Amino acid sequence: MDLNNCNGKMEANAVDELKEPLLQCSDSVAITIPDFDHKKNEKISTIMFRVSGIECASCAVSIESALGKLNGVRSVMVSPLQGQAVIKYVPELINAKAIKETLEDTGFTADEFPEQDIAVCRLRIKGMACTSCSESVERALQMVNGVKKAVVGLALEEAKVHFDPSLINTNQIIEAIEDAGFGANLISSGNEVNKVHLKLEGVNKEGDITTIKSSLESALGVTDVSFDKTEHKLTISYDQDITGPRSLIKIIQEIGREPNTYSASLYVPPRQRETEQLHEIRRFRNQFLLSCLFTVPVFVFSMVLPMLPPYGDWLDYKIHNMLTVGMVLTWILCTPVQFIVGQRFYVGSFHALRRRSANMDVLVALGSNAAYFYSVYVVIKTSTSETFEGQEFFETSAMLISFILLGKYLEVIAKGKTSDALAKLTDLAPDSAYLVTLDEDGNVVSEMEINTQLIQKNDIIKIIPGAKVPVDGVVIEGQSHVNESMITGEAIPIAKRPGDKVIGGTMNENGCLLVKATHVGSETALSQIVQLVEAAQLARAPVQKLADQISKIFVPTVVIVAFITWLAWFIPGKLGIFPKHFVPKDMDWFELALQFGISVLVVACPCALGLATPTAVMVASGKGASQGVLIKGGNALEKAHKIKTIVFDKTGTLTVGKPVVVSALVFSNFTMEEVCDMATAAEANSEHPIAKAVVGHAKRLRQNLGSNGEHIADIKEFEVHPGAGVGGKVGHRTVLVGNRRLMRAFNVPVGPQVEGYISENEHLARTCVLVAIDGEVAGAFSVTDPVKPEAGRVISFLRSMGISSIMVTGDNLATGTAVAKEVGIDRVFAETDPAGKADKIKELQLKGTTVAMVGDGINDSPALVAADVGMAIGAGTDVAIEAADIVLIKSSLEDVVTAIDLSRKTMSRIRLNYVWALGYNILGMPIAAGILYPFTGIRLPPWLAGACMAASSLSVVCSSLLLQSYKKPLQVQHG
Repeated sequence: MDLNNCNGKMEANAVDELKEPLLQCSDSVAITIPDFDHKKNEKISTIMFRVSGIECASCAVSIESALGKLNGVRSVMVSPLQGQAVIKYVPELINAKAIKETLEDTGFTADEFPEQDIAVCRLRIKGMACTSCSESVERALQMVNGVKKAVVGLALEEAKVHFDPSLINTNQIIEAIEDAGFGANLISSGNEVNKVHLKLEGVNKEGDITTIKSSLESALGVTDVSFDKTEHKLTISYDQDITGPRSLIKIIQEIGREPNTYSASLYVPPRQRETEQLHEIRRFRNQFLLSCLFTVPVFVFSMVLPMLPPYGDWLDYKIHNMLTVGMVLTWILCTPVQFIVGQRFYVGSFHALRRRSANMDVLVALGSNAAYFYSVYVVIKTSTSETFEGQEFFETSAMLISFILLGKYLEVIAKGKTSDALAKLTDLAPDSAYLVTLDEDGNVVSEMEINTQLIQKNDIIKIIPGAKVPVDGVVIEGQSHVNESMITGEAIPIAKRPGDKVIGGTMNENGCLLVKATHVGSETALSQIVQLVEAAQLARAPVQKLADQISKIFVPTVVIVAFITWLAWFIPGKLGIFPKHFVPKDMDWFELALQFGISVLVVACPCALGLATPTAVMVASGKGASQGVLIKGGNALEKAHKIKTIVFDKTGTLTVGKPVVVSALVFSNFTMEEVCDMATAAEANSEHPIAKAVVGHAKRLRQNLGSNGEHIADIKEFEVHPGAGVGGKVGHRTVLVGNRRLMRAFNVPVGPQVEGYISENEHLARTCVLVAIDGEVAGAFSVTDPVKPEAGRVISFLRSMGISSIMVTGDNLATGTAVAKEVGIDRVFAETDPAGKADKIKELQLKGTTVAMVGDGINDSPALVAADVGMAIGAGTDVAIEAADIVLIKSSLEDVVTAIDLSRKTMSRIRLNYVWALGYNILGMPIAAGILYPFTGIRLPPWLAGACMAASSLSVVCSSLLLQSYKKPLQVQHG
């Protein structure tokens, strides 16, 4: 039987619909790895398009003709019936994009490239300072032939690149980034998911390496082997369903023969991100301390001693003409800061200008150079003139660079803390585990401690009280309570018995468990959560477009404003329009105007704008993951805060999802045993929860009546009726098991007694399963699925947040209305199949409201995709649900509130960051330009302007870090 929308066939269809684009490349475009044409000595690639609009053979001929004329296209085959075009081409002469454009020029449409045919790699990017830098990297990557898509995360300092492996490889991508003036290291590529690093011993000559590599490459399940000669390290990529690290080590050991014996041990490479983060922090700290070594004396000689006569009088001692000791000392001390410590700003500026963009480095280099070289001019002029009394300001350039380095040092420390939650998740898995061997009777034969990375599928692991679960698995022996709060956010320890699943990284509390490993390495829930959060932190929120647009014109605008500021003070001052008392002692109009111009240059901060969104998204996604709420990036966050309507599925979402039969009744001359036998035979093969409840109850009834409930009769001519039930022949009798709709479809009369029974149960929020034998209702089962205890509170809380709730179910209207009434929902859509749920959501969206769908991620996948925000609830270890924007690991409805509230708090924080970043620049630049000086005498010296700029970036990052203190708005106590 299959009630409500959830028959076995429909579940399969829903899953197939979800997977179809991923599995069937004929629906889109497929690119094969190039073959080699030995006759023509050239590489040949094959590409396949799904073409829309082909109506007849003449259409196919016109496409073949147009594509056949292209240089590099070797053959074209178009099928009008299937709507497909297969093209063989030479990648060196033409690319897939040009072929697609030519095809579309003929008047037909070709689907975009599917992601599964494109390789993906992740790269660590070095040297990015602001949004302008990340945009430059993106532009450089997108200009490379073969790169389909590139996303660069400024705060994460990573890039995710989708590329055609037949046209380009990762080394060429890294070269393109380096040509743009940035550093790049490969983090991972798509084919490096399952790999192990081994340290070799006993390898002395080239022949040993060749022997080991060839043996491993011929081993079953090994996909790639690479060897590092300098460190004697092997990196092996493998299929973990076939082999594993211990098997690979064993192969290496078995190759060796006396006197050449080989041994291999696990090598765990240092974490790249943490290592580079520490290196960057150390680098900025060292640069700052080095600059301080010279800047502090400059500050003392220029600004402290002159105010403390007679201690500073010696600085005014004239060496030659008007050149003083103080000038020479500050020049000598400032020069290393300008050109050695400040080298990073010159290099950054050079690369930025070479790629026709501008960033913070350009502003700092311009400002510090203006101060330094004007001061050099003053020194030269004073040494050659007996009357010139110019004022140098070497302290400006030295202090400016020092303060900016201090700000950068504090900023990288703060940015490191934005990924704290992710680092904590990564650290959850223990370093070691106890591997046990069992005999045929299930007794422990041996036990040994091994590194967690050496665990393979189907290993038996012993987990003692107080130890962490190393990998995902199933309990085969023992009972205990496991604390899963670090993964799911569930505070109460969960009881575990044989058959229950455990999640890697969780804590075993009080009992000893034997667990069979089911998911290891990158397949564990913990690894998938980390991958999902990393992807989310890289995804760009739409709200960031504002910063991207501003950054394009920001630096050129600031340079123009700085030049206008200098002119606005210098020209009127020289012409006598401004009073002379505006000019401080020991300065002239040129110097005063120059100081104002430099202040404008260095006070403007594009970095704060660039960090406003990504830092907040990083902290929020990490914080959500630690509470069992996985938000897939800034786009999902931004949409979630706009939600006005939530559509809830009934079964398994508002209800517990474990139906139980509460009553059974016989309506005809058939006995209860016969009704139970027929129901069991019809429902035996169904995976639906209600079917399982009916089969379980029928078996128990048979046993209570003194019969053997284990034997199940065979059913023939079995047929599934979507949304209604199932039918077939058991022996010589025709059996139907389902709802009232199924009975009507087969003209089975439903009498008053049966109607009364159905009506009575439906008003109690129960579902009635009718059993008809030979065209007559023989009996019925009343099934109830208890409502989750927190459902009422959650619906009420959502209402207080201004969000309306709707329930959609495949069940009948009376049952649906009863459940909705119990939890406080006013609107119900009943008797709706999975496709119908998606249609209902689209109807709601047409009214202009932002709609979220909360469902189980499998049956509800069409609706999750259709909704503005799809929330898959109760994902458990299956966190990689493609259809959902937000994945809720627990089945608790309180996490729906958490997801929306966290997104609202994050968007509020992003807006605050923008207000601060924009407000700082809007207020800071006029003050730096001297708008207050004529009225108050207050001006912003360049060194102080530089300190303000550094502080603005730091303040934005610290503002985002405040999200780490986020607390759930609704805490539900589970009994």
